[in-house]
Amino acid sequence: MVYDYDVVIVGGGLVGGSLALALRDAPLRVAVVEAASITERLSLAAGDRALALARGTVQILDGLGVWPAVRPHAMPIRHIHVSDRGHFGKTRLHAADKGVDSLGQVVLARVLEEAIDRALETLPWTRFCPARVVGLQAGRDGICINLRQDRDDLPLTARLVVAADGGSSTVRRLLGIEQGVQDYGQTALVTAVRTDRDTAYTAYERFTAAGPLALLPLERHRSAVVWTLPHGEAAERLHQTEAEFIAQLQEVFGYWLGRLELAAPRQGFPLKLIRAEKMVDRRVVLIGNALHQLHPVAGQGFNLGLRDAALLAERLFTQAAFGDDIGDPLFLARYAQTRQRDLARVIRFTDGLVRVFSNAAPPLVLARNLALFALDRLPPAKRLLSRYAMGYGAGL
Repeated sequence: MVYDYDVVIVGGGLVGGSLALALRDAPLRVAVVEAASITERLSLAAGDRALALARGTVQILDGLGVWPAVRPHAMPIRHIHVSDRGHFGKTRLHAADKGVDSLGQVVLARVLEEAIDRALETLPWTRFCPARVVGLQAGRDGICINLRQDRDDLPLTARLVVAADGGSSTVRRLLGIEQGVQDYGQTALVTAVRTDRDTAYTAYERFTAAGPLALLPLERHRSAVVWTLPHGEAAERLHQTEAEFIAQLQEVFGYWLGRLELAAPRQGFPLKLIRAEKMVDRRVVLIGNALHQLHPVAGQGFNLGLRDAALLAERLFTQAAFGDDIGDPLFLARYAQTRQRDLARVIRFTDGLVRVFSNAAPPLVLARNLALFALDRLPPAKRLLSRYAMGYGAGL
């Protein structure tokens, strides 16, 4: 038996699941292929990581019908405080200055993934889980997908395959799409702390000589920590006693939130800038981590992936409404061209921050602190920075 669909989404996690929800009213037959169940995915350490959701991302999730279930577990970001440790430069952004109630939200990845999974259960889409793609063959009018489910082989056909299957994407590997990889030589050390002082809905981004340190509000007296360090130093911090670790963290972060107390296990994730050399192939589109993996500075990763899915859904609606081929090479090329602008902008921004704030050359230190000082006092510059912080720079 051959299963025939219009769109097959490989990967039902945060980005792939969001795309499936975005297509709920489209005149398309959709299938979602998931290698692991929601229980297996949430058992991974990555489920405990905090996601900084830009305001634009929250609006997309609200449009998907997911946000009402997530909102009670999210913490609004009403203030962003950026500083350069040991130097005078600081920039502060405030939601009230933009006439909004928040610049974004912070939520645990597992909370959002559970909400997306529950919403997917209400859709008529077919879900193959657990199943994995073992073969792809594109033709003029469609693409054949070979699935392996338990010991059975399942043949599928589709007009379009969307690869949302993460950083180790099977689809990307089967297509032979190479990746450009830039190793930062850093590890993101992730944990959470309890704070003496109220977090006051404030997200802190503190640049240090070793790398950026972010504290994101999870509760009134609890913050997520993302501390970027060279591999060796991160390994040392992971194996310190709690008292030693907190003493080091307190020294680097300071007492903006009073005394800190460790509130979660420490985990380390090596950091690389990874970008697939092609976004589209014959009847295949790559989105999310299958396409790009960024440095966590400024928390742009998931926001960028969700914009991949949102724009693709918009384009698929239009293409299907006119009865046109959703796998047409020109259609896919136009989508890729539009997304490349946003992707290139975000990569320049995040990579540039890492490079500029990791350089201890005195002229550059002075220049970046003057820039932070000016940003804090020039309304036009601050408005532009706030717009990008809220995820409105891509024009979605």
